[in-house]
Amino acid sequence: MLQGRWWGWGFRSAVMLYFILLIIFPILGIYGQSLSAGWSAFAENITEPLAWKAVLLTIKLAIIATVINVFVGTMSAWVLIRYRFPGRRLLNSLVDLPFALPTAVAGLMILLLLGPHSIVGEMAEKLGFTILFHQPAIIIAMVFVTFPFVIRAVQPLLEEMDASEEEAAYTLGATKAATFWKVILPNMLPGILSGAMLAFSRALAEFGAVVLVAGNIPGKTLIASVYIFGEIESDNSIGATAVSVLLLTFSFIILWTVNYVQMRRKNG
Repeated sequence: MLQGRWWGWGFRSAVMLYFILLIIFPILGIYGQSLSAGWSAFAENITEPLAWKAVLLTIKLAIIATVINVFVGTMSAWVLIRYRFPGRRLLNSLVDLPFALPTAVAGLMILLLLGPHSIVGEMAEKLGFTILFHQPAIIIAMVFVTFPFVIRAVQPLLEEMDASEEEAAYTLGATKAATFWKVILPNMLPGILSGAMLAFSRALAEFGAVVLVAGNIPGKTLIASVYIFGEIESDNSIGATAVSVLLLTFSFIILWTVNYVQMRRKNG
C-alpha cells in the first residue's frame, strides 16, 4: 500500500514537473519578457503600425481559412462516415497528413503547386492574376495545415449519433433537408465549433507553410508569425514577445472556449 502511494505521488510529481518546465515557465517567460521594458514599451510595440497590421491580417486570413474548413471539413466528415466507397480508408488516413507532414514541406508543396511554372500558376496568369506571394496563397497554406481539425471533431459525433432520431423525423414526414437542419446539424454543432476554434488557433500561429508562399510584404502579406521571426532577427526581442503575447492570449481564450463547449456537451 505504501509503495503504491509513493509510486502514485512520484508519477503525479513527474507529470507536474513536465508541465511546469515545458509549458508554464516558457509562457511566463514570454509574458515577463514582453513587459521587461515596462508597460509603455509594451504598448509602443503593440501599437506599432506594422505589428498591428500583421496581427489584423493574420486574424482576417485565419477566419477565412476557418470558414472554408468548417464547410469542407463538415462535408468531408459526413462523406467519410455516411458513405462506403473504394478508397474510403485511404482518404480517411490521408486526413491526418497535415499533422505528420513538416510545415516547411507543406509550404514547398504549395509553392510548387501554385508557382509560375505550375499548371495552376499558368492558368492564373492567363486569367490576369497571381496566387503565389499574395493573400490567397496564405489562406491555402492555412487551410492545408488546419484541415484535419473540423473533420476529426465531427466524425465521432456522427458515429455516436442515434439513428432512431433520423428515422423518427422521416416517419413524421420530415424531408432530408429538414432532418439535417433540425436533427443532424444540432448534434454535429459542438464538434464543428470545437474544430473551428482549434483550426483558427492553429492558423494564427502558422509559420512554416506560410513563410514560403506569402511574399512577406509589410501591410499586405506579412502575417504575425513571420513578423515575430523578423523582429527576432532584428534583435528586437521585446517587440517579438509583445506580438507573441497577443497571439498567446488569443490562443488561451480559444482553448478555454473549446473546453467550455466540450464540458457543456458532456454535461448536456
